[in-house]
Amino acid sequence: MQRKIVLIGCGVVGQGFLEILVKKKELLANKFDFEPVLVGVADMMKGSILAQDGIDIPAFLEHVKAKGTVHDFPVESAIVGLNSIDILKQAEADIMVEVTYTDIKTGEPASSHIRTAFEKGMCVATTNKGPITLHFKELVDLAKKNNVLFKYEGVVMSGTPIFDLLDYCLAVNDIHEIKGILNGTTNFMLTKMEDENMSYQDALALAQKLGYAEADPTADVEGFDALAKVIILSNVVLGGSLKPSDAKERIGISGITIEDIQKAKSEGMRYKLIGSTKLENGQIIASVKPVKLPLSDPLAGVGGAVNALTFKTDLSGDITILGPGAGKLETGFAIMIDVINMHQEM
Repeated sequence: MQRKIVLIGCGVVGQGFLEILVKKKELLANKFDFEPVLVGVADMMKGSILAQDGIDIPAFLEHVKAKGTVHDFPVESAIVGLNSIDILKQAEADIMVEVTYTDIKTGEPASSHIRTAFEKGMCVATTNKGPITLHFKELVDLAKKNNVLFKYEGVVMSGTPIFDLLDYCLAVNDIHEIKGILNGTTNFMLTKMEDENMSYQDALALAQKLGYAEADPTADVEGFDALAKVIILSNVVLGGSLKPSDAKERIGISGITIEDIQKAKSEGMRYKLIGSTKLENGQIIASVKPVKLPLSDPLAGVGGAVNALTFKTDLSGDITILGPGAGKLETGFAIMIDVINMHQEM
């Protein structure tokens, strides 16, 4: 069955999603009766194209990789030069995939993209933390009002399944507390500081060299990225309506020294930047801070740029899942599984 898709954002994640569509074309058709038809693409830097009869995905992907542009891909009767909102208003699509850059302060432009897609009757899959952090309940209500589906599996741990795990494998469980390692950059740095006796500055420089940390690492090292994910978990899983400013505390790792790391090690402990949210006396308490964990804690053994979460449940006990928290194909996979689930539910 054909599903028409419009892609908003054609950077690393968007291209990762397209690569999976190409690589898994036969499996998607045979196992899921799914035939994607790409009808439009908009990217702030690369331009836009709208072709209602469909775009050759393998050829388009090669073009984007070679030229770094979208608008000049040759398609008969294509419309080029539209902005992303106009693409959505004009596209005849079933699903919008939204993978633009994240703005935690405003949620834009992703939130406007999602609202426009819902009003057009499109289902939405996104990996953008901004809208889910700031406008989750509003967007869920708008999706219901327009009788469309809204999926966001990749917003917390990329291609490592969190929400599907809760919805299917841990269904019926009450979740009382969630805690974990939600930022791969800081976990990589803390691992290097302990294993190789690196200073904070040297570990940060290495993380930047390897592409884990941005030139401005504030979002990672001061806990803003982890906090956004904690707020998402608080609202989506625990039913809260928290904003980032409602968190009890947000402390990053910039104050952690080699001496702190070594002292913890001598005590049989290990520092991790832990994001947590829990229900306590009817209130949701959310925080991000460095925590000394005993080596027996499953989270203490998670090294490198890996993410992990522990769910405290009433029926299954403590369940810990770990996996990549970023990556081109990993995050593209999160979109892919959302799209397949929507295809089966539509």
